[in-house]
Amino acid sequence: MQNQRIIGTPQDRVDGRAKVTGAAPYVADFAAGQPILQAHPVGSAIARGRILAMDTSRALAVPGVVEVFTHENRPRTSWFGSSWQDEVAPPGQPLRPLHDARILHSGQPIALVVAETYEAARHAANLVTVAYEEEAHHTDLGLRLGTAYVPPKTRSGTTPPPKPKGDVEAALAAAPVTHQARYSVAAEVHNAMEPHATTVIVEEGGALLIHDKIQGVMNTQATVCAIFGLAKEKVRVVTPYLGGGFGSGLRPHHQCFLAVMAALALNRSVKLVLPRDHQFFLAHRPQTEMLVALGATRDGKLTAIRHDAIAGTSTYEDHQEVVVNWTNLLYPAPNVSLSHKLVKLDIESPTDMRAPGAPIGLFAAESAMDELAEKLGMCPLQLRLVNHADTDEVSNKRHTSKELRAAYRMGAERFGWQGRPLAPRAMKDGHELVGWGMATGAWEAQMQTHHARVMLDGEGRATVGVATADIGTGTYTILTQIAAEALGLPMARVTVLLGDSLLPKAPVSGGSWTAASAGAAVDDACARLKAELLRLAQKKGRLLGATLEDLRFADGAMARWSDAGTAIPLADILGESGRDSLVADGKAGPDMLSQLRYSSHAHSAVFAEVRVDEALGQVRVTRMVQAVAAGRILNPKTARSQVIGGAVWGIGMALHEEAQEDHVLGRRMNHNLAEYHIPACADVPDIDVLFVEEHDPRTSPLGVKGLGEIGICGAPPAIANAVWHATGRRVRDLPMTIERVLGLKDTPA
Repeated sequence: MQNQRIIGTPQDRVDGRAKVTGAAPYVADFAAGQPILQAHPVGSAIARGRILAMDTSRALAVPGVVEVFTHENRPRTSWFGSSWQDEVAPPGQPLRPLHDARILHSGQPIALVVAETYEAARHAANLVTVAYEEEAHHTDLGLRLGTAYVPPKTRSGTTPPPKPKGDVEAALAAAPVTHQARYSVAAEVHNAMEPHATTVIVEEGGALLIHDKIQGVMNTQATVCAIFGLAKEKVRVVTPYLGGGFGSGLRPHHQCFLAVMAALALNRSVKLVLPRDHQFFLAHRPQTEMLVALGATRDGKLTAIRHDAIAGTSTYEDHQEVVVNWTNLLYPAPNVSLSHKLVKLDIESPTDMRAPGAPIGLFAAESAMDELAEKLGMCPLQLRLVNHADTDEVSNKRHTSKELRAAYRMGAERFGWQGRPLAPRAMKDGHELVGWGMATGAWEAQMQTHHARVMLDGEGRATVGVATADIGTGTYTILTQIAAEALGLPMARVTVLLGDSLLPKAPVSGGSWTAASAGAAVDDACARLKAELLRLAQKKGRLLGATLEDLRFADGAMARWSDAGTAIPLADILGESGRDSLVADGKAGPDMLSQLRYSSHAHSAVFAEVRVDEALGQVRVTRMVQAVAAGRILNPKTARSQVIGGAVWGIGMALHEEAQEDHVLGRRMNHNLAEYHIPACADVPDIDVLFVEEHDPRTSPLGVKGLGEIGICGAPPAIANAVWHATGRRVRDLPMTIERVLGLKDTPA
């Protein structure tokens, strides 16, 4: 009887075959072949004002059109603003679709056409005509910086900048070496393969079965019940697979409200799949302008840090992210001033996007550190080592663990950093300039309270249930591994169920907390199941006097460590007890005492090589090494994929992605995948991922820190620093487009 080791080994994704063969059902796949109404939204053509009149007669005349909903005929919903605030809503009043005649941003849904076919709904939507009273709008962050304000209420789950310490201005004035510059990051739009969609099936008795593109089914269920005044038992939300969310799926968006509204009003099932161009007016990473100032001694020790950020938000919500804290988290100084302000614009509310806040703030901080190293004539890596923070100075807490020095060492060795010339423009290959850059990444390691259930049947098969979502990260696989190892079963004999509001409660899946949180809940449920199995066995006179510590679970059986001959198949225990199945519930959440004492983060050291066409300004990332310290790695194969995915996002942020606004119209211009550039396969090199051994029992019971976000955090600044090393030109605005690399479009320092 061999002791099984599944956790920590590379395993194929258990949902991989279903996804690549098309067997995995996504939101728009449900109710295929059934009679279901199709809906299509109509978006506002102006950025601010009100609707004077809307003519829907031509749309209603289209054969197959059932109804056109507007603010004038929509069904009644909850009047209380709090009913519309979902689990992760920022302070303010969420957008209420079709609530009244007010227009708050371009693309805002102002009507919904419902028809028997999608083609009829889409055609009819184009026939709706609207008369507006247009008002002066403000969509240009650069022109509104003077209106920046500190949000009066902090968004739940975010940490505002700490109070200043020391005298930053005096320290900067006295510092032997200083650097100060402005940096900016353009707004980015979530562009997952699966568009946002909702399929609402009206069941017998008026109950709703909702398939919603959401990263937390409980969030959709609670929001729908609150808005429409429905009993929880009447609303079931199911999302077994998500075609990419990256934060855009944390909140129920307007397509969910509109589909549910239409289904209730018409008492018929309704499907609403947002067209791709509508996705561009749904959510985005906020445009952010920053100022960073650093003061240092001649040997590179920081004496002063200033990091100020101003981000755009909507007129109706104060969307906030942790942008500036990372600078002082990574680097200590006796004089520190950090600030984060917002500017209200006539745009849709920003939404969390992979590692919200971190790659924005780290781009500025890590670029500034690189520029300081240049002024000091010092290796950028050496400057970071000189200023390595042994504690989290933002919270004044010790780290649960921090293996960043090891990550620097491993990454530099693999990349060959010791061969890097200090001066820029020192390496050239034909018509291309070659540059090497590096940066540090960091992301918070968290836990959220999750519940789990494990059921063992009479054939020795286990079924695991958690309401959390697999957002593409491999949650199905790692939960299978955890349960299989805990119960001593082959992975093939474990089935994991996710994304169903009937399953044990879980919050939204985001923030890199799902593996640690849901995994620990499953492990707890398995421990409780094993305890009950032992109790049943002892009730039949087996393994008397044994405790769980005396037993090992392997090969579908349990036995004493000291005597393999005592092995009892788990199925036999149930059979002897006259049971068809055995169920145990588990729960896991944050250790509040540990959180009070310690700070927990994953860290990375990112090294990048770029090649820049000297004449054309075209940048290619040709090599990247990421050394990551993120606690225990449950599955090296899926873990590596997570870091690679984040790195690809970093390439997009650094070189490609930019939501371009026509400020005259107050409207996004490149609202399609032809003109909104994202990295293609040709833009992505082989990305080398290294995992640093890091033992951390304080962060989570499993020692897991999470990997969904850390891969992007240090990638954009590493690429930017490599571009400087190649060209000698510092680009402080992302994305680094050709005109910026050539110096044809620069933000003043």
